[in-house]
Amino acid sequence: MHLAYPAVLSVLLFCVGVYGVLARRNAILVLMSVELMLNAVNLNLVAFDVWLRDTLHSGQALTLFTIAIAAAEIGIGLAIVLMVYRNRGSSDVDRLRDTAERPDGGDGGEPGGTGAAAAEPTPQTRQTQKAEATA
Repeated sequence: MHLAYPAVLSVLLFCVGVYGVLARRNAILVLMSVELMLNAVNLNLVAFDVWLRDTLHSGQALTLFTIAIAAAEIGIGLAIVLMVYRNRGSSDVDRLRDTAERPDGGDGGEPGGTGAAAAEPTPQTRQTQKAEATA
């Protein structure tokens, strides 16, 4: 068997995984796409191990380690996604970016503020500000 067949299949799997990571909004589908990319790498490792006729079978051994790391990654990642879904009610990746803290210490609002409350004043606060401005 030629090395080109598994290499082309691996490239196609990896490209589908990259597309899934970049285009999907659901965190579970992003994790599945990462798994697809890891499986493409595993296919390449085994194909090159067979093609080089390595006596130690280091490509296959490295593939076993990659599978173990991928299993741990998907377990921890899925636990995080489930906790975020319980707390936020959505596993949308774009909405998760709102939870990140800003480097200046704020959490998404104005610098030094407390998020949406500091960025958008309430109608009562606006009336108070107008009364202070006219006084």
